[in-house]
Amino acid sequence: MLGLIIQLPVLIFSVILHEVSHGWVAEKFGDDTARLMGRITFNPIPHIDLFGTIILPILALITGAPVFGWAKPVPVNGYRLRDPKRDMVWVAMAGPGANLILAAICGAIMWVLRTYPIVPEPITVSAVELTRLVLVVNVILPVFNLFPIPPLDGSRVLAGLLPPKLAYEYSKLEQYGFFIVIILLTTGILPRLMSPIINYLVLSLSGGMQIF
Repeated sequence: MLGLIIQLPVLIFSVILHEVSHGWVAEKFGDDTARLMGRITFNPIPHIDLFGTIILPILALITGAPVFGWAKPVPVNGYRLRDPKRDMVWVAMAGPGANLILAAICGAIMWVLRTYPIVPEPITVSAVELTRLVLVVNVILPVFNLFPIPPLDGSRVLAGLLPPKLAYEYSKLEQYGFFIVIILLTTGILPRLMSPIINYLVLSLSGGMQIF
């Protein structure tokens, strides 16, 4: 129960940061759809997806799996972007990029807390543990989202790099994307693919902590 109380808010904040970043970058490139729909906000209510934000993280906690999930995708109208093909790549990368920046900040905070203990040790230990949790969640989220499986962010990046005809054919996979992701997760294939990347990033950012 304590793990749920601590980890779920961290995850919710992290996925909201992810989606707000998509909307903010889209707005910078000319599409204010997310702004008009009230999605560039850290109020969690507009962002919550029942399965991705609530049910999946709880199942992960119960089973001992790494905690991750997603929020409702921020709406982006590619036709309103100044250069739809190019700009969509940046919009897609914005969410994972924001998570990785937060993870890097957490790594720096952990180093400061360990190197310059300016508060009593129990408080320092608790602060390091909380910061480490935020770091891990914000490494898992971008690694998961950058896999090139529609509709994950990685598929948007890949589609923006492919020739138009190939990108169109590739986009047809999106109708099956949710099922592909669920199958890859439940069979353990996706976690096995993710774990070396996650471990490398966590080790690099945290100064030596391995989670798998």
